[in-house]
Amino acid sequence: METLFFPLLLLYALVPRPGSASSDVLELSDDDFESGLADRSIALVEFYAPWCGHCKRLAPEYESAATRLKGIVPLVKVDCTANSNTCNKYGVSGYPTLKIFRNGEESGTYDGPRTADGIVSHLKKQAGPASVALRSETFEKFINEKDPAVVGFFKALFGDAHSEFMKAASNLRDHYRFGHTGDEDIIKKYGLGGEDVILFRPPHLSNKFEDDTVRYPEEKITTGKLKKFLQENIFGLCPHMTEDNKELIQGKDLLIAYYDVDYEKNPKGSNYWRNRVMKVARTFLDAGHKLNFAVASRKTFGHELSEFGLDGSTGDVPVVAIRTAKGEKYVMQEEFSRDGKALERFLQDYFDRNLKRYLKSEPIPESNDGPVKVVVAENFDDIVNAEGKDVLIEFYAPWCGHCKNLEPKYKELGEKLNQDPNIVIAKMDATANDVPFPYEVRGFPTIYFSPANSKQSPKKYEGGREVSDFVSYLKRESTYPPILQEDEKPKKKKKVPKEDL
Repeated sequence: METLFFPLLLLYALVPRPGSASSDVLELSDDDFESGLADRSIALVEFYAPWCGHCKRLAPEYESAATRLKGIVPLVKVDCTANSNTCNKYGVSGYPTLKIFRNGEESGTYDGPRTADGIVSHLKKQAGPASVALRSETFEKFINEKDPAVVGFFKALFGDAHSEFMKAASNLRDHYRFGHTGDEDIIKKYGLGGEDVILFRPPHLSNKFEDDTVRYPEEKITTGKLKKFLQENIFGLCPHMTEDNKELIQGKDLLIAYYDVDYEKNPKGSNYWRNRVMKVARTFLDAGHKLNFAVASRKTFGHELSEFGLDGSTGDVPVVAIRTAKGEKYVMQEEFSRDGKALERFLQDYFDRNLKRYLKSEPIPESNDGPVKVVVAENFDDIVNAEGKDVLIEFYAPWCGHCKNLEPKYKELGEKLNQDPNIVIAKMDATANDVPFPYEVRGFPTIYFSPANSKQSPKKYEGGREVSDFVSYLKRESTYPPILQEDEKPKKKKKVPKEDL
C-alpha cells in the first residue's frame, strides 16, 4: 500500500487548488473564515457555489480584480456547498452573494459593478481614507487616472470648510474619488482662494467642446449640494457608457451612439466619432433643447442594439438611437455621416416630433378568441389600455419555469371570466415585445392590474398564484363585480305532471 499511497499524495500536491498560489483570490472555509478576515481593514467576500452559472461568469473578472488589487484590498471566496455554517451565518440565500467586511465584521452588501474594472474602481474608493491627502508629487497622478477626481483645496486644513468636505467625501465615497490638499503651490497653480472644490474629468475624455475641470459654485460645502453638483457635471457632455456606469447614465432622455469604442486599444478612433457626436450635441443644447448624450461599445451593448432592431455586427460608422425616460425608442435610419449632417437631421426631426416611435412587437394575432388574450406591443393600447375594461396582464418569458407552472392556472382563470364583458385576462411575452411605460418588468412572471378609466396607474399584483387568489383579488379591485362561470346556477327543471293512467 505504501508504494501506491505516496505517489498519489505527491500527485494531489501538484494539482492546483482554489486559493492556492496560482490564484490571487483567497479561499476561506468554516475553519479559518473569522481568523482570515480579523486583521484586514477591508475585504470583499464572494459566497459562491461551484455549479452556479453566474459565479462561473464572475470568476475571471473576480480573479483579474484580485490581481490588480493585490496589496490594497484582498478578494476572498467561500464555497457555500462545503462551508454552510459560514454562509448561513451571513444569510446567504443566492449565488454569488458579495459582501464587504471590515476588520472581520460584515460592513454591508457589495452592490457595485461585477466587472474587473468596476470592482477595482469601487474598492479603491472603499479602501483607505474617504479623501486622499495630496502633495505636489502625488497630485498629477491622482487627477490623471481613468475615473473623475473631486479635489478640495484648503489653505487651512481642519477648518470648517475642510471638515464639511471630508464629511461629504465619507458619505459619497461609493461613487466618487475624493482628494484634498493644502499645498500652496498647487493652490496657486489653479488660481484658487483656498476653500474650493474642483471636479477633474478623465484626461482620455478631454475635448474642445467643454472644460476639463468644473468648479463647485456654492459658497458653502454640504453633502447634498456637492452630490447635486457631481451628478450634474461628473459625466460631461457625452460620457463613455460602460457596464459599470450605465445605471448612473440611463433612465433619462438619452441618445447613444454605438460603435467600436475602446479607450484601451484605440483611444484616438474612439474619440474621433465621439467628437462628431459632441459637435452636433453642443449645437442643439446651446439652442435650448434638452437631451443627454453618450457613446457605447456596440460589442458590449449588443443586447441593447437588438432592442432597437439594429445590427451592430457590421459597419465602421456608429448606429444611433434614443430612449426616453418613459421608454419610448427612436432609431436613426440614415447612415451616420462624417460631417454630422445625418445626426443633425435626426435630432431636428426628434425635437420637431416628426419621428415615428420604434416598437419591438410580435405580429398581432389573426385570431384572439381564447380565454387569455394575447397582447403584443402593437395591440397593447387596444386591449390593455381600453378605458372601459379592467385588465389583469401577465408579462412572461417563454423559457421561465415559474411562468410555465402558472400557465394552466392562468388559463383556468381566463375560462372562469370568459363571459365577463368588463374584465380581460391577458398575457404578453416581454422578451419579444416592448413593455410600455409605466409598467416595469424585472423578473418573470410579473403581473399587473390595469383598472378601467385609470390606465396610467396600473397596480402591480403581489398576491398568490392560485386561481382562488386571483379571483379574490379581482373581487376586491374590479370596477364591477366579476361574473364567474361557476357562479351561474343551473336553472331548475320544471316538473312535468304525470299523466293519469
